[in-house]
Amino acid sequence: MNKVFADADAAIHDIPDGATLMLGGFGLNGIPENSIAALVRKKISGLTCISNNAGVDGFGLGMLLQTRQIKKMMSSYVGENAEFERQLLNGELEVDLIPQGTLATRIQMAGMGIPAFFTPAGFGTEIAQGKETREFDGKMYLMEHALHADFAIVKAWRGDRLGNLVFRKTTRNFSSSMAKAGKITIAEVEELVEPGELDPDSIHVAGVYVHRIFQGNNYEKRIERRTVKL
Repeated sequence: MNKVFADADAAIHDIPDGATLMLGGFGLNGIPENSIAALVRKKISGLTCISNNAGVDGFGLGMLLQTRQIKKMMSSYVGENAEFERQLLNGELEVDLIPQGTLATRIQMAGMGIPAFFTPAGFGTEIAQGKETREFDGKMYLMEHALHADFAIVKAWRGDRLGNLVFRKTTRNFSSSMAKAGKITIAEVEELVEPGELDPDSIHVAGVYVHRIFQGNNYEKRIERRTVKL
């Protein structure tokens, strides 16, 4: 099976309107820049996007918000995006705010084949509305379901033609879990190498989870906020 695609446009060619997407990254760290730009060009709409955050105005997932291609966001933090705030307050965007640990675990559970789990996070808050609750050892928990996606889209530092991925430092973030939770996983990499060139002990995601891979280019790697201490 040939997993290598020429570019982002080829790799995302069959993502339809209304698809549920997982997109790796934390803030702007390790986001799949090339794939997001290709989704904008493809002009698909009605997307449900699962991501730690919604990018910033005009970059990352903020590009898809700007073009009104996202119907629903499932995130844990969205405070850097004014367009997101505007659409939310005007009722133009569905939003499911999820505690960050719960979001990470729901994605991990999907990759592990576990349909649901109990967590104390969110009990007694609006997050618990409509969810099953249960007491364990005198403490109350609520049930959360695993999160699945039609497509998981991640960005890695290096990858080989078999789909094995290596992330660099904190760019691993949500991506290694998301790669295991999508029906189809698309990986863009800074460097695409031949099988055998990656150190087996350094591989973070095994190729069995990755269905499509391509070498990206022209990464901006923006920083949301730069703090300099004199």
